This record gives sequence, C-alpha cells and structure tokens, in this order.
Amino acid sequence: MGMGWIGSIIVGGFAGWFASRFMASNTGVIMNIILGIVGAAVAGFLFGFLGVNFSGILGYLIAGFVGAVILIWAGRRLF
Repeated sequence: MGMGWIGSIIVGGFAGWFASRFMASNTGVIMNIILGIVGAAVAGFLFGFLGVNFSGILGYLIAGFVGAVILIWAGRRLF
C-alpha cells in the first residue's frame, strides 16, 4: 500500500524544502513541493538502475531530497 497523494505532497514538500536549503536555492512552497515529488520520481528511476529501492516515508524523503538536488543542479546548469 502506498503513501497516498496527500502524504506524497507533504513528504515531497519537506524533501524539496530540505533540498532548496541545501542548495541555497530561493524557491517558493509550491516549487518545493513540485521539486520534492518530481525529484522522488527521478531519483527512484535513476536508483532503480542501480538496484536501490526506497520504501516508506523515510525512503521517499531521501529519494525526494536526492532527486530535488539533482533537479536544482540541472536547472542551474541549463539556465
């Protein structure tokens, strides 16, 4: 059973917020949530190639943080 979409938004928001603070990025609340959720999907996809799977709230938070950091880094390189 998954976390649900409300749980994903909350945990994704925290993951995006942690990543924006870690990368010294000035993004808003909505962008933090988007970065966290999309970041978790990106990290889950990338780590899937390495055989690493994340589960539970802590795993989703770690995946969201790592993915959001990757997205912030890529965004800085592109723009």
